[in-house]
Amino acid sequence: MPSFGKQQKKQRALRIFFATDIHGSDTCFRKFLAAAKVYQANVVIMGGDFAGKGLVPVLEKADGSLTARVDGEAVTMPAGSFDELAKAVNRRGFYAVQMTPDEQERLASDRAALDLLFRDEIAAQLRRWCELAAERLDPDIRCIVTPGNDDPVEADAVLQASERVECPELVPCDLGPVTMVSVGIVPPTPWDTERECSEEELGKHISGIVDALPEDRPMLFNLHCPPYASGLDDAPELDATLKPVIRGGRPSIIPVGSKAVREAIKRYQPVVALHGHIHESRGAQKIGRTICVNPGSEYSSGVLKGAVVDLAEDGTCLDFLLTTG
Repeated sequence: MPSFGKQQKKQRALRIFFATDIHGSDTCFRKFLAAAKVYQANVVIMGGDFAGKGLVPVLEKADGSLTARVDGEAVTMPAGSFDELAKAVNRRGFYAVQMTPDEQERLASDRAALDLLFRDEIAAQLRRWCELAAERLDPDIRCIVTPGNDDPVEADAVLQASERVECPELVPCDLGPVTMVSVGIVPPTPWDTERECSEEELGKHISGIVDALPEDRPMLFNLHCPPYASGLDDAPELDATLKPVIRGGRPSIIPVGSKAVREAIKRYQPVVALHGHIHESRGAQKIGRTICVNPGSEYSSGVLKGAVVDLAEDGTCLDFLLTTG
């Protein structure tokens, strides 16, 4: 029976759990999967920069003990303790690789071989994570992982080969009440990472997806780079040597987000825009009608920062919550 004079409360049709920038942390990825049950999410989305930061050689001494440099300091552990040492290394976002001193010396002088080994470690971990998702997630929970600028292109093939994990990078993804638009590419950074382009090109990547959608279709943006000067993109200013700029006795903080992303949000007004990239700028802001969220990252502490977003059947955002776990 229809009701008159009283607006019916909208019901939740979709709950999303979003996290980003875990940089190889196995602890954080396991928490990401567990978040599906903890927050009763229908979809879990990892929004980029899942790859670790680099390799840490683990050398075996004559007595069988193992040694590696963790946080710049030499750490020695008893024989047979590689797994424990590898976990300590991984918590900092690196991959522990056991090798001989001769292999270490060879890799130090062969950048191509070192880069290949690093990419192989990223791909191997990502395959394990896809298998873990298949093992731990209920069948009705969708698991989406999209790349960020720190993720090598080899990762795309691993994700596309997975039967359990989806990777709708640069293509529209139907989430029921909304269509998700995912772009992990960012404007140029001081680190010259793989997935970078000009602001103009980034804008074209976004519009190329959105313009093909029906005009009245509600959208959710999953754009790794946050919008410029949004409060979600504040980071220390760096000099030519990549050291923080000090002004007035303290680090200078400046906006480093994307102007193309900001313009796309203003133009297309998605219901929600999910971002990462700038770890220290956790928060939420509105641009027009769009709720923009950056959950931030504390991966090196084993802490998973996230965001829960509830959507109604008509695509409107009912609520959102920043989480820590």
